[in-house]
Amino acid sequence: MTENPPAQPNGPQNGRPGQNGQPGQPYGHGQQPGQGQQPGAGYGQQPGYQPQPVQPMRPEDEKLWSTLIHLGGIIFAFVPALVGYLVLKDRGPFIREHTKTALNFQITMAIVYVISAILSIIVIGGVLALVAGILVIIFSIIAAVAANKGQWYKYPLTIEFIK
Repeated sequence: MTENPPAQPNGPQNGRPGQNGQPGQPYGHGQQPGQGQQPGAGYGQQPGYQPQPVQPMRPEDEKLWSTLIHLGGIIFAFVPALVGYLVLKDRGPFIREHTKTALNFQITMAIVYVISAILSIIVIGGVLALVAGILVIIFSIIAAVAANKGQWYKYPLTIEFIK
């Protein structure tokens, strides 16, 4: 059976190589935090990293994303409007307004769905949920068409939570 040689505590594999064959010091020994880095580089950042300003969208991209957010509300409720509002609201006034109105409408419809679930004990809750579902489909399609044409649209029957 052969024995492995003991590791050298300050050898080249564990730190900086020393001079004239002498073991070196471990990396970072005797340095203050941040020494040896380029100026402006913090932990986890690339040297010279500067955050980029948000670029405005082209008008056709704003129309496309607004249309998709309105149509996404039919299947995924308020999630596309919420994500669109949080991510795209600073990219242009058209997308900001459309995501805001879509989010307000979808939150209002979510409240209607909760009320209809509570009222489902009596028959009126089921009818209310059916009417709300039909309104979501109709108004979302109208809003998507308006957004695709580059027109402003405001949903009826909407509580403005976000102004």
